[in-house]
Amino acid sequence: MKTRTMVSAAVSACVMVAACACGPEKAKEDAAAKPSQPAASTTSKEPSAAPSASAGTEKPSAAPTGNQPAPMTKERAIQRYEQYLHGLGREDIATVCEVAGPGAKKAEEQGFGPCTSTYVIVFQMISPEQKKALRTATVDPGRVVVRTLDKIEMPLEAVRSSATFTESDLGSYTLEYLKNDYYITDGK
Repeated sequence: MKTRTMVSAAVSACVMVAACACGPEKAKEDAAAKPSQPAASTTSKEPSAAPSASAGTEKPSAAPTGNQPAPMTKERAIQRYEQYLHGLGREDIATVCEVAGPGAKKAEEQGFGPCTSTYVIVFQMISPEQKKALRTATVDPGRVVVRTLDKIEMPLEAVRSSATFTESDLGSYTLEYLKNDYYITDGK
């Protein structure tokens, strides 16, 4: 089965993952159960070897702090999607399941396993070259499609990396503003 087919099934059915029982709460529980893995954080931007496509346009308060909601902006949606891409590249299950949680919940409801199990399989389907490229991937803001500020599409063509990805490898995703931040809710 092609990588994208597997991912699409788990993503379209639930955002390429498959159900962290869903969302940030479950990802934090999963991370706490495995002390060797750091918990995903939505309060700081992860470091990147390549500058973010939105670098220079972010305000210092671009990430939520404490109980403060994240800004509902195109820039924040891009930042969250880059967190997801970098997490895929690092095989950081906590980050991936945190950002893709709502989509993963849908997949789980359709019979896929939990996010943590499904993404372990997905990680094995990504080549070492692609993983390395995902760690520093950025998003071209000019190619992002803003339907409304609470529903933003990240087409495959918006991903900038040193490796080539196709729809069957990575695909395109929809991020929605839920629970005071952006989450992947659908894949195409």
